[in-house]
Amino acid sequence: MAGIKVHGSVFSTATQRVFASLYEKELEYELVPVDMKAGEHKKEAFLSLNPFGQVPVLEHGDQKLFESRAITQYIAQEFPDKGTQLACPGKPIAPLLVWKEVEALQFDPPSSKLNWELVYKSMFGMTTDPAAVEENEAKLAKVLDVYEARLSQSKYLACDSFTLVDLHHLPNINVLLGTPVKKLFDARPHVSAWAADITSRPAWAKVVALLKH
Repeated sequence: MAGIKVHGSVFSTATQRVFASLYEKELEYELVPVDMKAGEHKKEAFLSLNPFGQVPVLEHGDQKLFESRAITQYIAQEFPDKGTQLACPGKPIAPLLVWKEVEALQFDPPSSKLNWELVYKSMFGMTTDPAAVEENEAKLAKVLDVYEARLSQSKYLACDSFTLVDLHHLPNINVLLGTPVKKLFDARPHVSAWAADITSRPAWAKVVALLKH
């Protein structure tokens, strides 16, 4: 079996999603660092792997995949007997499919925008836009209200097992919990308990450790 290569950056939340799935599956991989500050992801060599010029890219044998959520799904399906299942064994697949879309289409946009405004802008010497923060906090609050209701009935979002759905949230939640937006999580007991649970997983701790190197 050919090895797994991940082309990406440890500081990219999308790449972190892929690391988390590999660690959950207890798989070895080789990181091929992409220097995004130097614009490597927009150069010919990288564009041959992902024409959209975005990290990460996963290479596994003849397969070259981009889009982090597609990569995590590939990893889960390609290695079903390794590590964590990341699915709902013996349960209908419908909730997993629905909540995966919810993360991508409802949770990710406001949480990514908040992280950009509250954390990443200052790294680039830019100033935070308070109106954008306010607008996206309101959007995220509505999403978390839906999560609070869901998590009062189910330990995790798709079912009572930790799945790709929960994993996909980890990078953005990890950043948000270090900002004033943490209050939106703290105000919702089931959401708060869920966030504490998923961010304390050993596989996620390994991803966080990469950021400290």
